[in-house]
Amino acid sequence: MKKNNRITIIIAALLVVIAGILIWNNRYLSTIRGEAADFQVWDTASVTKVYLADRFDHESLLERQDDGWLLNKTYKAHTKQVQYFLTTLYKVRIKMPVSRASHDHIVKQLAVNSTKVEVYQMVPRINLFNRVKLFNHEKRTKVFYVGDATKDSSGTFMLKEGAEKAYIVYIPGFRGFITTRFTANPDDWRDHTIFNASIADIQSVTVEFNREPHSSFRLDNNGRHEYRLTRLADNTSIPYDTLKVINLLSSFSDVRFESLLNNLMNPQRRDSIVNSPFLHRITLTTKDGHVTQLTTFEKLVTNTSIHEIEGLLDENGNPLDPIDHDRIYGLFNEGKDFILLQYYIFDKVLHPVEYYEAGHPIINDIEFYEVFD
Repeated sequence: MKKNNRITIIIAALLVVIAGILIWNNRYLSTIRGEAADFQVWDTASVTKVYLADRFDHESLLERQDDGWLLNKTYKAHTKQVQYFLTTLYKVRIKMPVSRASHDHIVKQLAVNSTKVEVYQMVPRINLFNRVKLFNHEKRTKVFYVGDATKDSSGTFMLKEGAEKAYIVYIPGFRGFITTRFTANPDDWRDHTIFNASIADIQSVTVEFNREPHSSFRLDNNGRHEYRLTRLADNTSIPYDTLKVINLLSSFSDVRFESLLNNLMNPQRRDSIVNSPFLHRITLTTKDGHVTQLTTFEKLVTNTSIHEIEGLLDENGNPLDPIDHDRIYGLFNEGKDFILLQYYIFDKVLHPVEYYEAGHPIINDIEFYEVFD
């Protein structure tokens, strides 16, 4: 019995010592980090997920995956945007507390107009002097509210959940406010990739020109670096220029849209656009059977109709061209996403079938270059 009592006493003493070390260690870390620990994330590599929500019912959940970040358990998140956000969490510093005179007013503003931010990290259950770390687990480590910018736009108001004191925070060396970096709108976090396939993964590509159907074609991978180019107008197989075909396929390795317009355009106008005759339809099928289709539509230079522009003159006195020749609209992700595209990015995949014919001249703005087999 005495031996058992002695073991019990020793175990109890060890538990008390460990508890004392943990309490002291937490206080020690809080002391050396100071008030910056309320908002700053020292180890961004340990961040596993971030949740953001605002008063407009926007919610964004960013979760770290082996191959990147996932948005709201559905979409791939924009990697650079997430890294930019994590860098902000690391660099943010407290500039000063909000003055007593305006403190109550600022806190009320934060209560009705702010973005709630929750940060989750893998942290150790035991952390001895920040050197020995044991038993990692996911924990919500930060919860704070991000408000508007200060009047001089040199800082941003923030309030830690449960705290009574609000602060003005900033990033040293950066002039401006950081409110927009804490957006809860999922559209701001979406990855902009449309096509992302290597040549080896592509099974077929179909490019349709609604206004010039004779230019439409389909390119099939027959294996062993052999392809079949088919003109869709008459379903005729035609000889192709290998270099041009390879350039076309390689162009699909990274094709992105400029901006997501799902919630930025009047629904009636969007419906009018997507129900109008399309310009192009690009369908890419990979060898694993995944199909990505993009349909494009004409964009006007303004939000008015063509009839409202007719009769107007440009600065040189010429009739105003209503068509935007730099950008077009697009519909993809099975019709769920309405996007804005740049011709500069898509021109490389919008050549007509004649362009790929063996021996056909390469069209250039200045002159023609003859290509021989």
